[in-house]
Amino acid sequence: MLRRQSLHAAVLLLLCLLPICHCLRPFLLVITNEDFQDSAALSNAGESADAATDDSADWEEFGDPESISEDDHDPGSWRPIFEPSSAFPSNSSDDAHYSLYFSGVRDMIYAASSGEPSAMDAAASQIEASASAGFPHAQSTIAFLYGTGLLRRHSRAKSFLYHSFAAEGGNMQSKMVLAYTYYRQDMFDKAVKLYAELAEAAVASFLISKDPPVIEPVRIHSGTEENKEALRKSRGEDDEDFQITEYQAQKGNAAAMYRIGLFYYYGLRGVRRDHNKALYWFSKAVEKGEPRAMELLGEIYARGAGVERNYSKALEWLTLASKQQHYSAYNGLGYLYVKGYGVDKKNLTKAREYFEKAAENKEPGGHYNLGVLYLKGIGMKKDVTLACKYFLTAANAGQPKALYQVAKLFQKGIGLKKNLLMATYLFKMVAERGPWSSLSRWALESYLKGDVGKALLLYSRMAELGYEVAQSNAAWILDRYGEHSMCLGESGFCTDSERHLRAHSLWWQASEQGNEHAALLIGDAYYYGRGTEKDFERAAEAYMHAQSQSNAQAMFNLGYMHEHGEGLPLDLHLAKRYYDQAVQNDPAANFPVKLALSSLWIRKNYPDSFLIQVIDSLPNVFPRIEVWVEEVLLDEGNATILTLFVCLLTVLYLRERQRRNVVAPPQQPDDAPN
Repeated sequence: MLRRQSLHAAVLLLLCLLPICHCLRPFLLVITNEDFQDSAALSNAGESADAATDDSADWEEFGDPESISEDDHDPGSWRPIFEPSSAFPSNSSDDAHYSLYFSGVRDMIYAASSGEPSAMDAAASQIEASASAGFPHAQSTIAFLYGTGLLRRHSRAKSFLYHSFAAEGGNMQSKMVLAYTYYRQDMFDKAVKLYAELAEAAVASFLISKDPPVIEPVRIHSGTEENKEALRKSRGEDDEDFQITEYQAQKGNAAAMYRIGLFYYYGLRGVRRDHNKALYWFSKAVEKGEPRAMELLGEIYARGAGVERNYSKALEWLTLASKQQHYSAYNGLGYLYVKGYGVDKKNLTKAREYFEKAAENKEPGGHYNLGVLYLKGIGMKKDVTLACKYFLTAANAGQPKALYQVAKLFQKGIGLKKNLLMATYLFKMVAERGPWSSLSRWALESYLKGDVGKALLLYSRMAELGYEVAQSNAAWILDRYGEHSMCLGESGFCTDSERHLRAHSLWWQASEQGNEHAALLIGDAYYYGRGTEKDFERAAEAYMHAQSQSNAQAMFNLGYMHEHGEGLPLDLHLAKRYYDQAVQNDPAANFPVKLALSSLWIRKNYPDSFLIQVIDSLPNVFPRIEVWVEEVLLDEGNATILTLFVCLLTVLYLRERQRRNVVAPPQQPDDAPN
């Protein structure tokens, strides 16, 4: 009872679950009393947990960290093409299909890069031949071609059918597509099952001790401009900061050695993951006494990452790290005692003590592991309520396994009331950290090398899986590069209509997932008729969507449309309300809002004045001025002449000013003595 009261005293836990991109506003999950089961349900929660843990293997959270490749978690991945160090799958019964499939995919990627429709058509024929033979990974790729409209008539029905076949055959990326499709249609009962399976595969690759950093897909644009700072930091070994750190490491700096090891171990900042190089730099760092490297060496030996698995060495390094007050190492030690690896025998009491030490020192992994012990009754009496508390605390700190566990609690209605919407959302967050997220890294590498066509293809594939950042990146490439985007449509290069429609679809999907800038761009497209017919009503609908996400520009636009009766009823009071909201949400809107309010005042008090005609003519005048500036003033030849003319005027002005400032010799008065 006391535990329940203490839990409910902290019911307003905010799980700061950041979405896929840092530019969006954080999503807040508020856990209140209503989300917890009532007393009667809690009394039966233990029985529910018993059934779940006894009958379902997916509650086994202390499974072996199997040293299997990411390709095993993501069969049919294009990894062997982009990372030559990855071995091609070997299965005697499917070797011919794999060979035909990978040959087609390789040619498809080349065609996207070179912009050769005939080569793309030939590649698609190879993949289709493999798909016709029932090869699931080829079926998944054909589904992508139909869904995107690449040298095929765009068909959602055929895309869905092929993805369904591929998913039944074990293709995880097709399962991601189906899960996202159900998610968009609010079919959470189907979406949650697929996302739960995908999230479980993602969790299987997480570490036993240290929480891996969240490697967010890089947004290559900031608004309508290229995100140069983010791109600069993603150049991997070519980045100047990386080279400086590497130089410091080579000179014996322990912190730099550890940092370089992190880059290679996790694949940070565009660096390709390389466990062998990570092991080398961590080993060098521990020679200098770097405790953080000790813990990761323990991880490496426990997982057999780039080295033969050795639990005794893992125990040794984790123990050394914990003695250096590196508290997350206690999680790894606890795991070894739970499983009995590298120690004399299992010792659940000691494992719990280690997890408690980690939790006491505010390590999210410690809270998560204690939650598992209490949920399953490992070495103690089951306590679902206390397990929920630990899971929520860890999830609040962003611990990925805890997010997965909270999602399962919501899905199964154990400890927390059943909530399939919340379960689906949390599973989706975890699933998007799975091995298929490598598509983002390959796309970014291609973009940084100037290979826009390949980047567009990869971002489009990732967009189909439901990644918001990939959706906005692909849409931005289509808009920014236009006919140079290497966009391939139904019968060759994309027409303007095909390109705009594809970008529009991608922007809209991104806006559904919280990208306010995407909804704003859609509204602008309808308002100005960019790539589509002008439609003020649909523009207003898009602006409303962006406004609901607290976008100040959308609020201003809605005020303008109410002021002029474009797509919305003419209503000066609503116009003022939207203008006021715009400045409240973004102080930078203060000046344009003041001008707009001045216009409203004139319109209200002098409705028949010539000033109204002047104000209403401004939207038509500004584009003409803009065109004149771009075509006349900014023309290279005219700009040079104009610059020389301005310089000449400046020289003449300065010379005239100098002449006037010359001091005239004083004149003697007439009556001055001689």
